[in-house]
Amino acid sequence: MIESPVGVMAMLIAVVSFWFWLEKKSHWKIFNFLPPLIWIYATPVILSNTGLIPFENAAYDFLRYYGLPVFICLMLIKVDVVGAVRIMGKGVLVMLLGSVGVVVGGYLAYVLGQAITTPEGFMLQFPLPEDSWKTFGTLAGSWIGGTGNMTAAHAALEGSGEHLTMAAAADQMVYLIWLPLLLGSKAFAERFNRWMRVSPDRIAMMDQAAADYDHSDSAPGMIDLLYLALIAVGFTWISLELSEVLPPVAIGGAVVISASTWLILLVTTFALIASTTPARKLPAAQPIAMAIIYVYVARIGATMDLSSVSLETMGAFIAMAYVWIAIHGAFILFGAWLFKVDVHTLAIASAANIGGAASAPIVAAHHRESLVPASILMAMIGYALGNYLAILTGRLGQLFG
Repeated sequence: MIESPVGVMAMLIAVVSFWFWLEKKSHWKIFNFLPPLIWIYATPVILSNTGLIPFENAAYDFLRYYGLPVFICLMLIKVDVVGAVRIMGKGVLVMLLGSVGVVVGGYLAYVLGQAITTPEGFMLQFPLPEDSWKTFGTLAGSWIGGTGNMTAAHAALEGSGEHLTMAAAADQMVYLIWLPLLLGSKAFAERFNRWMRVSPDRIAMMDQAAADYDHSDSAPGMIDLLYLALIAVGFTWISLELSEVLPPVAIGGAVVISASTWLILLVTTFALIASTTPARKLPAAQPIAMAIIYVYVARIGATMDLSSVSLETMGAFIAMAYVWIAIHGAFILFGAWLFKVDVHTLAIASAANIGGAASAPIVAAHHRESLVPASILMAMIGYALGNYLAILTGRLGQLFG
């Protein structure tokens, strides 16, 4: 067993590096269905459960208390709401309505999962465990923002490895169905746009706004990296200090804002404030942030004890996730009808929620390549909202489920 924190950290980074290297080198089609994220999470699960690395280690604590807040800072200072609105217009409102659909759908699916009763011996056993609201909140983070929000919500809600395992499994199972639907919707563009009474010049206006938007990012210099470090480490330090002194908030005897929740909320807020300043133009923030979060995902996998996983519970949660995504879809369709937007915008808005920055550009490139930069901007808005709304989703289940 590797006990040294440096050795454990090296193993986690090696796992992340290996799977991205293999994806890039091999171009295996399996990565279209099971992306590196899944393997990056699963590999440390195997390593820890076979005794090669420990379930508990100082390296995990470091990533939990410092790595995650630093990631949030670096990712959210790149949020450009004005740029997204300038290109997508009312499409941003459709996306926001889709985010509301994730919150409402998550709460309703949790309540339904608690209410269903099944005869003994049935394939899926309901109700879901009482603390499964943590799983719903964790998955809501992914479906409103992305992987970073999923891990942040998991930490804020003080979830276990089992909660993240179920969320990650449901995320991929739904993704395999939802992404082809978003891509295939292009075939119905003309009829859909007539049905939604879309203005004939809307698409041309989006194309022009996208062409006028400057989304270039220069190579970082030493001073840029120092500025990024100062912002990320400084905000992390302030947020940690404040989270220790701010009192927990309880509703009806249930603690809904603990020190962990305060930490995520504070660092998210500080980073979003910084995104309105010239700090947003600092280069290299996003790739550094993504490198950190993938190592953090590996860290969560390493703390997962397989003996605690119930396949029946996981199956039940996945079933509720399909109910959940249907509710999100209804909200997205209603938003398209309400704001009279085209099918391209609808698909990108939903992908920016459910798939985040990884999938939104894929959907945008398939529908209308000129909107790829806008899809990334919309996904960044999801990152901005994800921590707040994911925590809300989980706490609604905790309080009213």
